Amino acid sequence: MAYQSIEVRKLTPSIGAEIFGVDLAKPLGNQQFQEVHDALMDNLVVFFRDQKMTIDQHKDFGRRFGPLHTHPNAPIEFKDHPEILVIKADEKSRHVAGEEWHSDVSCDAEPPMGSILYLTEVPPDGGDTLFANMYRAYETLSDPIKRMLQGLTALHDSSKAHYYRVKATDRDDIKFPNAEHPVVRTHPVTGKQGLYVNRGFTLRIPQLKRNESDALLEMLYRHIETPEFQCRFRWQKNSVAFWDNRCAQHHAMFDYFPHRRYGHRVTVCGDKPFYRAVA
Repeated sequence: MAYQSIEVRKLTPSIGAEIFGVDLAKPLGNQQFQEVHDALMDNLVVFFRDQKMTIDQHKDFGRRFGPLHTHPNAPIEFKDHPEILVIKADEKSRHVAGEEWHSDVSCDAEPPMGSILYLTEVPPDGGDTLFANMYRAYETLSDPIKRMLQGLTALHDSSKAHYYRVKATDRDDIKFPNAEHPVVRTHPVTGKQGLYVNRGFTLRIPQLKRNESDALLEMLYRHIETPEFQCRFRWQKNSVAFWDNRCAQHHAMFDYFPHRRYGHRVTVCGDKPFYRAVA
């Protein structure tokens, strides 16, 4: 695709691209917005370097793509900005969010469309994020497996991914939602099919016996983790990653203990996942 207002450099043939020529602290014009949106649809995750945004500018950029989502059970660090999810780790951390492959908050009835993470502090080494293409994960399955997956659903539960918060919280306003979604999801913009189960949130496939569900899900999880479907982003200070939760999964590497990593994430609201057979 030819772009006029931005430069797009692909990271891998399957997923990921860096975008140049955009200052995210400034409002995007209509053409630049459309080209960033198109680059996201084409590459599933896009990256920006050397950005400096205030909290309000970060939120304004996210709102260009839709209403902002508030995480159901993460701590609210900024009372005036409940949409801001703080991503942090330091010498006291024993785990970090996203250490399992997942799509953000897939346990919601209407999971987020996309997530925009802005890191202002990074460790001297490590702390990369891996992203995987769920279109390719589905396309490379055998035809018999594809036929079997049609019509199956999966149960997603927040308490699986955030078990440590379930045990620690006594707040009445924290919720641990669960939802049932198609195992194969049709992307509402591209019309492509992608796998929509993940090791972080998915519990089981209710149409199958427990042992059958466990075996099938484990096979799909391992398939999703195939290196050929992935890109790996090395963070630098003031970098931004914007990923499409409807067709990409990600995995945060926690290999930098005891160093510090800090940033803010805004999440764009999405819609109810659906499956539509392709003629």
